[in-house]
Amino acid sequence: MISVNKISVSFGGQELFDDVSFMVNKGDRIGLVGKNGAGKSTLLRILSMESKPDNGIISTPNKITIGYLKQDIEFVDTQTIQKEVEQSFTQISLLDSKIKSINQELNNRTDYESSSYLDLINELNEADERFRLLGGHSIKSSVSQVLLGLGFKSSDFDRLTSEFSGGWRMRLELAKLLLQKPDVLLLDEPTNHLDIESIIWLEEWLKNYNGALILVSHDKRFLDVVTNRTIEIILGKINDYKASYSKYVDLRKDRQEKQVQSKKNQDKYIKYTKELIEKFRYKKNKAAFAQTLIKKLKKIEKIEVESDDLSALKFKFPPAPHSGKLVLKVKEVRKSYDELEVLKNVSLSLNRGEKIAFVGKNGEGKTTLAKIIVNSLDFEGEIKLGHKVAIGYYAQNQSDLLDKEKTIFQLIEDSSNTENRPHIRDILGSFLFSGDDVDKKIKVLSGGERARVALCNLLLNPINLLVMDEPTNHLDMKSKDILKNALNNYDGTLIIVSHDRDFLQGLTNKVYEFKNKNIKEYFGDINTFLNEKNMEDFVSLESGNVINKQNHNSNFSKNKLDFEKRKKLDKEIRKLSNKVKALEREISLIENDLKFLDSKLADYDNFQKNSKNDDFFQKYSEKQKKMSVFLKKWEKSSNDLELLNLKRNEL
Repeated sequence: MISVNKISVSFGGQELFDDVSFMVNKGDRIGLVGKNGAGKSTLLRILSMESKPDNGIISTPNKITIGYLKQDIEFVDTQTIQKEVEQSFTQISLLDSKIKSINQELNNRTDYESSSYLDLINELNEADERFRLLGGHSIKSSVSQVLLGLGFKSSDFDRLTSEFSGGWRMRLELAKLLLQKPDVLLLDEPTNHLDIESIIWLEEWLKNYNGALILVSHDKRFLDVVTNRTIEIILGKINDYKASYSKYVDLRKDRQEKQVQSKKNQDKYIKYTKELIEKFRYKKNKAAFAQTLIKKLKKIEKIEVESDDLSALKFKFPPAPHSGKLVLKVKEVRKSYDELEVLKNVSLSLNRGEKIAFVGKNGEGKTTLAKIIVNSLDFEGEIKLGHKVAIGYYAQNQSDLLDKEKTIFQLIEDSSNTENRPHIRDILGSFLFSGDDVDKKIKVLSGGERARVALCNLLLNPINLLVMDEPTNHLDMKSKDILKNALNNYDGTLIIVSHDRDFLQGLTNKVYEFKNKNIKEYFGDINTFLNEKNMEDFVSLESGNVINKQNHNSNFSKNKLDFEKRKKLDKEIRKLSNKVKALEREISLIENDLKFLDSKLADYDNFQKNSKNDDFFQKYSEKQKKMSVFLKKWEKSSNDLELLNLKRNEL
């Protein structure tokens, strides 16, 4: 469907892509992965034809349709949710207008027997048939299905788009794309503004989507469910894996380990060969043999071990200033938006050093309470901060609140104090902004880069109560891990709002579930909370589904079949594993033989004796050939073993 042929892209004097090629086929579900700033969003823009590469070609068939969800969209608010979404059906809308126009003309005419009247009837029938085939009669039901699936309520359909936040309008743009059903869907972080219930719905929709999907996401679970192929962007190159994210991680590790081993074997062979060349190249009777070895060396394609991009965030939160034992007291807090009551008589207390999580479905009041605590929303009730409490707040849309016209350096300089102002460049360096990067304006940064700037800005002044609302949005997997580590080592008090179970594991010691306008307290981390709720995972919490024994019993037969398959595969794996080990032993023995022969050649007296013995060099050559054969067998068996292990893991 899409052919990417040797594209290269430079940005700000830095090479983003270098001679990159791959194909996108119908039915592909591709996850684009890589660190923030690797070029994932740039590649999507190129594939959407919104921008062009510096070199190379992007080829697409005629009439192919491409839908592209960007991270940053300029919204135009002029109409209702319903009308906005119905604009997705451009062709259907044109047909609808045509049908209405023809009907109007027919109503005004009385020449029922004329040929022109009959032509209009035929034109109307054709337009109506085309309208039906395109699903024109089911537009409203399709619109309702998608909007409800993405979290909108039926009562929202007639509201103006201007009444909704940026996050909800992003959902609206996603809805429009899904309804268009393009041949290729390009989605850049589609889950950032979705709750788990909506994510589950989107997963199911994408699983039934017939076109090609290319997805940028830092949600491991979402990638595993939706994708069947992973393209890794690393240091301007790509690695293409026919696997979902978790399998890609294992395959990548195995690939690198094999590369290391193969390179070791090759280096040994090259070393032996070079030593032989040096020994024989100046001997008349062995010069031809040396030339043969030289030619062999030239033909060898050097094995290169893929190197990881080891650059990563390096930061920790400043020591928290000492505060009183009681950090926060929330007493009978109430909040309504017009007639919509969100929170009712909510109370909690927070002591110094506690780390708590707010969990629950979107719209239950998590963000609302966070905003109330940091004094950015009016409310009813009482909020009391403890002695010497200094609050730091990372809003859900924190990166969008940055002044886009300022450079990175200017923004951080404006937020710094006299103590850290001289060290701004060092601080920015720990967040991977160095050299000319610091002079980039906020508006040209990727979502992940903006998130890093926002985090950096948060660390400039000491705080002892940190409130973070969905801080992992836009952060790559490595950055999420580093942020989690920094929060674990933070000695202040933490309130965190998140739907990311992996991120929350081991991070908090108390969980508050938001439900039915109030909260319920659970002691322990997210896993303890889930166990108490008798839920399989965090998805169950968000979708409101509790595990029951009946579901387990219904899967008994399937589990039994899976057991038999696993048993058979385990037998094959053991057999092949033994074969690999046997080959490794043989290779080791041959290596020892070659070393022994080399030691004979290294001794001058033995060299004189062996140089006259043709059988010696024949034996040496046979050993090398045998080594080559066994290495090929080992490589094939290792690959077969890898595939069997993958099949085993799928069961």
